[in-house]
Amino acid sequence: MFDFQGYLWMLPTGLQLTLLVGLCALVVAMVLGLLGAWAKLSHNWIARRAADTYTTVIRGVPELLLILLVYYGVPTLIQDVLEGFGYDIVIDINPFIAGVMTLGFIYGAFSTEVFRGAILAVPKGQIEAAYAAGMSRPMMVRRVLLPQVWRFALPGLGNVWMVLIKATALISVIQLPELMRNSDIAARAVRLPFTFYFAASLIYLGITIVSMIGQQRIETWARRGVRSG
Repeated sequence: MFDFQGYLWMLPTGLQLTLLVGLCALVVAMVLGLLGAWAKLSHNWIARRAADTYTTVIRGVPELLLILLVYYGVPTLIQDVLEGFGYDIVIDINPFIAGVMTLGFIYGAFSTEVFRGAILAVPKGQIEAAYAAGMSRPMMVRRVLLPQVWRFALPGLGNVWMVLIKATALISVIQLPELMRNSDIAARAVRLPFTFYFAASLIYLGITIVSMIGQQRIETWARRGVRSG
């Protein structure tokens, strides 16, 4: 039943790309999340409105639709606009970059809410005490705010990561040879869909289990020296 007929190599190869896409997209999501949280808590109403629009729109549109829109729709739109000005240019987007940026942009909206909640969880008294001790705003953010924000944000970011890594399967539609794409190619080549899809599901499950263990250890490390209750 589990005779891969010489195509087993495609699974670890796809896994490597899946993890690379996931990690790169997570970095993008965290950067956007921090910026989005700052904008939502800003006194500038334009920044707040922009952040609210970003999180509302992105969380309300299916991930697959956004991936297709970025990879196929945006180049076509740009080409049509340039053609109107007399330029005949073919635009291709690298599928890796498209996948990373789209997933990062999508999960940046979720990370925004995670970081916003984490910032609000930091006791205001500590921030006031930092200012009273003569700290500048950048120093207060670096020494008081961010260390605690990361601790409060870790559970939420862990959930974002586990959802994001499964969402990488969606970028198979833009021909990027990640785990899902390679599994599909191999399954069609040897007509063993159950074998390859089941193997891929076990790999995704393995990533989730390892991620959960890693998240628990990181959270334990982050809580060191913090009194409970």
